[in-house]
Amino acid sequence: MSVLVIAEHDNASIKDATLNTVTAAKELGDVTVLVAGNGCAAAGEAASKIDGVVKVLVADDAAYDHEIAENMSTLVVSLAGDFTHILAPATANGRNFMPRIAALLDVAQISDIVKVESADTFVRPIYAGNAMATVQTSDAKKIITVRTTGFDAAATEGGSAAVESVAPAGCSGKSTLIGEELSKSERPELTSAKVVISGGRGMGNGENFQLLEKVADKLGAAIGASRAAVDAGFVPNDLQVGQTGKIVAPELYIAVGISGAIQHLAGMKDSKVIVAINKDEEAPIFQVADYGLVADLFEAVPELEKELG
Repeated sequence: MSVLVIAEHDNASIKDATLNTVTAAKELGDVTVLVAGNGCAAAGEAASKIDGVVKVLVADDAAYDHEIAENMSTLVVSLAGDFTHILAPATANGRNFMPRIAALLDVAQISDIVKVESADTFVRPIYAGNAMATVQTSDAKKIITVRTTGFDAAATEGGSAAVESVAPAGCSGKSTLIGEELSKSERPELTSAKVVISGGRGMGNGENFQLLEKVADKLGAAIGASRAAVDAGFVPNDLQVGQTGKIVAPELYIAVGISGAIQHLAGMKDSKVIVAINKDEEAPIFQVADYGLVADLFEAVPELEKELG
């Protein structure tokens, strides 16, 4: 079987989510990676070095700048003939264009898989991760998004795949990117950070997140937030961890002032070690925490920062 992985990249390098997706793809057959972008030769070269990749297809054209869904789907469908499985990370990007690809191919999409049982059978979480569904498909082509926390990252070295240019499928003319606002931070990206410290409604306001920032700087951690904190306007929604936010599984997750609603737990309960700080000893977060501290966060967090030196 031949498997196509649609890479997530910044034209210069391959993002971590692609590495997890390649690991899932290797369980299905020979892996080809598609790098579609604008000035993306360096990303194509990086993809060729990923362990387990046998071929890299590079579609370098202005039409694939920002990976607009209409243009990406047309390209992937034009290449789909040789592949039994098409995979992409279940990120904002993948969730944007993969349903369109499935619709154009007239097949069902299987979303957010965390395990490969066989070539046609996969496991995915349902009910905010409280149950696992085993899904089997009879479609000739399997369109799949991969929950990156379910698979280890493939090694970025060790591969020597051939790199091949493919003809662009052109611009659909159906949509145009008008502009974007990017938040820049020296901290690690939330979905790939090894340490994450998140704040919830208990933080009180946005200014109090500075307490978490001081700890994050000493731990080299990313900052996250619960939906309640985002909805209250404390922090931007790109920091939201949860079922409708970002799914994370760091080595260490520190939840500060977060009660532990199901929506939030669905986005972080796969973390290796979970630490909870909350003054309510009945908070649900303590049920999933490896270490819990019942304390006022405004006393505990400064003490933690002090101990970290």
